[in-house]
Amino acid sequence: MKKGDANDPKGLILEAFRIEGITKPECRSIFLDWALSLGSDTTTKAAIAALLERYGSDPDHPMTQVLQEGQHTIATPRRRGGWRSRKRD
Repeated sequence: MKKGDANDPKGLILEAFRIEGITKPECRSIFLDWALSLGSDTTTKAAIAALLERYGSDPDHPMTQVLQEGQHTIATPRRRGGWRSRKRD
């Protein structure tokens, strides 16, 4: 049985919208889990836009707010340290 689609492979976002009384910190945790479950061929910004179009009709829902924040603050991960970033002779 298929749980989700390319934009929500595990159905996490859908379930977050179904949970009554969910809080913003819980939505952030679900958002992180969702972001880690995306396939490498899925663009995060496009997926967020599609999810907002599908589920974001309630602007007061915490998951809508988290998705909107994700549109503006999500960035491509980059290396910030480690042995590869150190100068070598």
